[in-house]
Amino acid sequence: MAKSNKSKISLPVLVIAVIVILVSVISSIKGNITNSNSVNSDSTNTNIVIHYIDVGQGDCSLVELPNGQSMLIDAGTKEYADKICSYISSLGYSKIDYLVATHPHSDHIGGMIEIVNSFDIGQVYMPRASHNSKTFENLLTSISNKGLSISTAKAGVQVLSNDNTSIDFIAPVGSGYDDLNNYSAVIRIKYGKNSFLFMGDAEDVSENEILANGSSLNADVLKVGHHGSRYSSTKDFLNAVSPKYAVISCGKDNSYGHPHKQTLNKLNNIGSSVYITYEKGTVTITCDGNDNFDVDCEKQYEMDY
Repeated sequence: MAKSNKSKISLPVLVIAVIVILVSVISSIKGNITNSNSVNSDSTNTNIVIHYIDVGQGDCSLVELPNGQSMLIDAGTKEYADKICSYISSLGYSKIDYLVATHPHSDHIGGMIEIVNSFDIGQVYMPRASHNSKTFENLLTSISNKGLSISTAKAGVQVLSNDNTSIDFIAPVGSGYDDLNNYSAVIRIKYGKNSFLFMGDAEDVSENEILANGSSLNADVLKVGHHGSRYSSTKDFLNAVSPKYAVISCGKDNSYGHPHKQTLNKLNNIGSSVYITYEKGTVTITCDGNDNFDVDCEKQYEMDY
């Protein structure tokens, strides 16, 4: 009988090969599991990322916190609900840990009904202000139907204090305002050396109360109040905030004339870099809490002021 040319593999070598293959497969599986959970549960994330989402003549800001949690401040009009939901989902989030409706106007809460219905929601914050619009009533109904409670957003309420991160409401300071805009929940987020201020539609009345209340105001990034209205962003208030970056959320050729020239001039006079969503689209600011910022704009359209 002719001898076979096939070489034989010894048993020890075969066992070692099988072990190597098994270790490789297990490591691969573990790696895939880790990667699949890394989007919003990675406690080693060292950045805060804020998305000022372009929702036309409205407001919507998504905050990715360094601890892996998320915060949504306002949700534009109803027409932008699908865009906002898709945007949040594309980042890997199925839960909004902190949902803030700054005040009951539809350009801030119109898309929030779909947000409540589409995502797991942690805590809901709203100022103690009411409105007789169907949009506001429907939002309250959707919150109630989901078994959620509403915490009052007002000066002195702290949302989070964790490691190098804190989230505080610094307005409304008072109550009984003639204008719903001055009920706006004003939020200050601090991360490491840096801070971010979200003004809702707060106007000069609220700004003066915040100044008189002695709240910490300096902020590297300011979400400018009331879409850049002339009735917000007083000189004294902007000097106290002194933002490096200012984001204005408004729609192109809107009927209100936002942002007003006076507001843009005041921001330029204090040296702020201004980003307007109808020019830049969604503006995303990433910060490591150590004075390092990265600003990414959806569009690159430029204007001179």
